[in-house]
Amino acid sequence: MLFDRLRRFCVLLDCPELDSPPVFSSGEAVSGRVVLELSGETRLGALHLQAQGCASVHWTESRSAGSSTAYTQSYSDEVEFLSHRDTLLAPPDNGEVTVLQAGKHEFPFMFQLPETLATSFEGKHGSVRYWVKAKLHRPWSVVKKAKKEFTVIEPIDINTPALLAPQAGVKEKLARAWYCNRGQVSVTAKIDRKGYTPGEVIPIFAEIDNCSTRTVVPKAAIIQTQTFVARGSKKQKKSVVASITGDSIAAGKRDVWHGRALKIPPVGPSILQCRIIRVEYALKVCVAIPGTSKLLLELPLVIGTIPLHPFGSRSSSVSSQRSVNLDWLRMAMLEQPEAPPEYSSIVSSEESAQNLSPPCQDELSNGLEGPFFAYIQEFRYRPPPLYSEVDPNPPAESIRPRCMTC
Repeated sequence: MLFDRLRRFCVLLDCPELDSPPVFSSGEAVSGRVVLELSGETRLGALHLQAQGCASVHWTESRSAGSSTAYTQSYSDEVEFLSHRDTLLAPPDNGEVTVLQAGKHEFPFMFQLPETLATSFEGKHGSVRYWVKAKLHRPWSVVKKAKKEFTVIEPIDINTPALLAPQAGVKEKLARAWYCNRGQVSVTAKIDRKGYTPGEVIPIFAEIDNCSTRTVVPKAAIIQTQTFVARGSKKQKKSVVASITGDSIAAGKRDVWHGRALKIPPVGPSILQCRIIRVEYALKVCVAIPGTSKLLLELPLVIGTIPLHPFGSRSSSVSSQRSVNLDWLRMAMLEQPEAPPEYSSIVSSEESAQNLSPPCQDELSNGLEGPFFAYIQEFRYRPPPLYSEVDPNPPAESIRPRCMTC
């Protein structure tokens, strides 16, 4: 029997670096081999290869059609990004089977990824997955299968004018308690740009003016929003990925943040080009006002994969896309960081009621759902020289200045 003679049947992918997970980008070539190890002479029919990649969503909602009638509504959808088929071992033309001798046999393969893909993702109501599957056919036996998943990262270059543009906003709120006016609270916030990469620090410049009669507390947080779309309906899940809390501001006082630092943890990049799954980020600056709803100011963020180039360069290269450090993934497995605060503690009560319930503590302790194997790297560039109006190479005094009328 083949079960007795088949010692090993697997799919191996060629990785750019040893001991690193298989990570690819759109347009790249994926190569590997299917390995067969046999303990004796074996009769085989055919060996087929199939590479697939798709985004899929699914969730259910309880509906009520009356006091005594209830049913469950299901929502599902799927988008295919990759479909490749190949035959690595074809049966002979005479209808006979192929006989392989004992030992190790390798069948190489290679295929090209499409130019437009979505980043690999694992969420509560959907996912984006890519895999290679091999099917081994043999006479009078069931088909033997081997599967290998790989990760795709769709590059997002933050060195574009849209993502380098500063983001700013102003919000104000009248504090009320039992229909009594307690004064006004206002917040003004600004960040240097819209696009960042994991591991970077966002300097927050803000001014909180407390003209009310209550003591208020300012906070800032990075919010991840996962949106799943199917059959004209959508489902959202929001999570706090990082947050900071400022000092309490007494009544009639003002507080200014001169670049308060908020570091981006190792989260997955934004997913903006998929029809049924979107992953978006925002920086929310809120002020907790006792006795009334929170004052909330939201600034959009895009988490990219290609970091800010030194000296403001706009050009991107293949080397910059591939020069990534995935050591954070190993460290994340060893360390369990402190869970971020509940989503309800950041947003206002009205918005929380409209969107979603906050994530439970178990989900936060297990880590945030998002695109896995995301790029993250610490970048430490030497700052450019300070601006000066003094010419560093003044002309020599012995040279007579030229007359402009000559």
